[in-house]
Amino acid sequence: MKKSILIVAMVLCCTFIAKAQPRAIGINLGPWTSFSYEHGFGSNNMLDVAANAILPLFNNRFGVGGHVTYDWIDPFGATFPWNEKGEWHWYMGVGGSAGYVWDNDKTKTNWFYAGAAGHIGFEYDFWFPFQLSVDWRPSVGINNMDNKIGFNQEGIWGPISIGVRYLFH
Repeated sequence: MKKSILIVAMVLCCTFIAKAQPRAIGINLGPWTSFSYEHGFGSNNMLDVAANAILPLFNNRFGVGGHVTYDWIDPFGATFPWNEKGEWHWYMGVGGSAGYVWDNDKTKTNWFYAGAAGHIGFEYDFWFPFQLSVDWRPSVGINNMDNKIGFNQEGIWGPISIGVRYLFH
């Protein structure tokens, strides 16, 4: 009986804690298409988790990957002066990324990459549960392009994307 009460109390506490945190789910569009989830920790921090897909819109490559970053919202106390209904924020963060890419024209080999990821961008939160953002997600690390371990130079430039998210308040 005591275990049951303890389990119910823990579940209720976790539910209230999770319910109190702001969250967002959406998509980022660019050379990489990302399905992203943001989970806020207070008003100044968030965890951004994304599942990425490279589609052959800009080159002849396909790919899958993911990244996770811990972001600081309005770091250094710098905010946008805005007097309308919505809010502007900017953010920056660090984390990790990994993925697999293959060429559709078979002229190059397929490769795997992994490494550290960065995240910087700005967003506009509307007065209704909707958010627009512009993000840049560079990554550095290793890859095995041409069957040799090397530096992931393509990740440095990182995709710039436009994000559209639904906010859960």
